[in-house]
Amino acid sequence: MEGVRPGGGPPAGGPGSGSGSGSGSFPSLFPPGLHGIYGECRRLYPDQPNPLQVTAILKYWLGGPDPLDYVSMYRNLGNPVLNVPEHWHYVSFGLSDLYGDNRVHEFTGTDGPSGFGFELTFRLKRETGESAPPTWPAELMQGLARYVFQSENTFCSGDHVSWHSPLDNSESRIQHMLLTEDPQMQPVQTPFGVVTFLQIVGVCTEELHAAQQWNGQGILELLRTVPVAGGPWLITDMRRGETIFEIDPHLQERVDKGIETDGSNLSGVSAKCAWDDLSRPPEDDEDSRSICIGTQPRRLSGKDTEQIRETLRRGLEINSKPVLPPINAQRQNGLNLDRAPSRKDSLESESSAAIIPHELIRTRQLESVHLKFNQESGALIPLCLRGRLLHGRHFTYKSITGDTAITFVSTGVEGAFATEEHPYAAHGPWLQILLTEEFVERMLEDLEDLNSPEEFKLPKEYSWPEKKLKVSILPDAVFDNPLH
Repeated sequence: MEGVRPGGGPPAGGPGSGSGSGSGSFPSLFPPGLHGIYGECRRLYPDQPNPLQVTAILKYWLGGPDPLDYVSMYRNLGNPVLNVPEHWHYVSFGLSDLYGDNRVHEFTGTDGPSGFGFELTFRLKRETGESAPPTWPAELMQGLARYVFQSENTFCSGDHVSWHSPLDNSESRIQHMLLTEDPQMQPVQTPFGVVTFLQIVGVCTEELHAAQQWNGQGILELLRTVPVAGGPWLITDMRRGETIFEIDPHLQERVDKGIETDGSNLSGVSAKCAWDDLSRPPEDDEDSRSICIGTQPRRLSGKDTEQIRETLRRGLEINSKPVLPPINAQRQNGLNLDRAPSRKDSLESESSAAIIPHELIRTRQLESVHLKFNQESGALIPLCLRGRLLHGRHFTYKSITGDTAITFVSTGVEGAFATEEHPYAAHGPWLQILLTEEFVERMLEDLEDLNSPEEFKLPKEYSWPEKKLKVSILPDAVFDNPLH
C-alpha cells in the first residue's frame, strides 16, 4: 500500500532518522543517498522544495512489497521554444542506495554504481485543468522496480519493456515502454556511488515491434522528431491515438532501411517455447544432462561463456558482436516483462541434475528437432532470421515455464557447438540450431504469414522434411500445462 503526502525528504522520526542519539545531525535526518538525488531535483525545481510524494507505507527493508521508498512528482512547465508541453515529472527513490547501511543494497564503495546504479523517471503530459499529478505512474515504477530487485537485472538506455496493457489501465494505445536517459537530470555522485536517471517512455505496440526489429535508440530518435509522440523530451501522452508511422508514413521507410543496414539489437527474449528431439536416441544415450568424462565437442571460451551469460541474463544486448550467448545455472531473465515483472524464470532446475557443472554436461548432436512457440514468441521468428542471422548474429529464446532455451546461430557466430555438419546440438536443456543463409531466406518466405497475426489460426505447423526441422505455433495453454 502507498500513501500520498507532501515531502522534500524523509520526515523527521521516519526512515533515515537518528536512532535516538538526539544529535539532530544532518546525515541522521537526511540520509546521504537521498540528499544527492534531492539535490538534483532541487536544481531543476528550486520553486518546488516539497513536491507531492507517493511513499511506500511499509518500506521494502521492513518487509513491504514495494522496493521504492518514494516517488516524487513535480510540475514541469515545459519549454515553449522547443515545443515541449507542460507535464508531470516523476522521480523514483530506492533503486539506488539511499542509506548506505546495507539495509537494502550492499555498499560496495563510492567509485561504482550506487545500488543498481540508477533511478527511474517518467514524464506525463499534463491534461488541461489537471491540478494534481495522477499517481498511477508511481505504481508503474514500482512494478519495474520489483522486476529489477527480483531478477537482479538492470536497465540501460534503449531497452524496451513489453507490458501488453495500457500503462494507466485505460483504453489507451500506449501499452509498452522504452527507456532512455532523462533529458534534464544529470548523473549524481553520492557517498554510496553514482546514480543515473533513466526515463520511461510510453509507446504503442507498433513502435515496440519496430524497436525489437531494429533497436530502441533508433525508435527513440524518431519519437523525438514527432512532437505529439514525445518530442525532444520524450513526454508520454496517454491520449495519443496514432503511432508515429500513422502520423508520418515516411518514418517506416527509415525503420526498414535501419533494419536492412543494422539488423536488430534484440538478441534474446524470455518466451513460451519448447523443443523435442525427434531423432532416434543412440544406444548409449542416457539422461541428456549426464556427465561425460570422455572427449567433448569444441568448448566455449571463458569470454564466450560470459557474453552468453550476459545475453540470457538481460535478454537485450547492445552489442553487435557475433559471439554466441552462454547459458549457466544461475538466475536468468530477459527484459520482455509480459505484464508480470515479478515473474522469475531460471535455467536452474530443481532436479539434482542441475548441480552438474556446465563443463561436464554432455553435448549431443541431434538429427531432427521440433520447435514449439506460442503466438507471441513465434511472431519474433522473422525478426530472429532477418534482423539477426542474416547479419551474422544469434538469437536466444529462454523459456519462462521451464529450463529450456533455444538459440539460433548463423555460420558467422563463434563459439557455437552446433556446426554446419551437425546443425542441431543440445547442451542439457539448451538447444542450438545453426542455419545457413540460404535456408534462412527460404524460411522467411515460408513463414511470411507470421507477420499477419490477425489472420493467424492456431495451431500452425511448418515443416522442412529434408532439413528434418519442424516448427509449431501453439496456444498459450499448451505451455501453461505443467505436464507439457
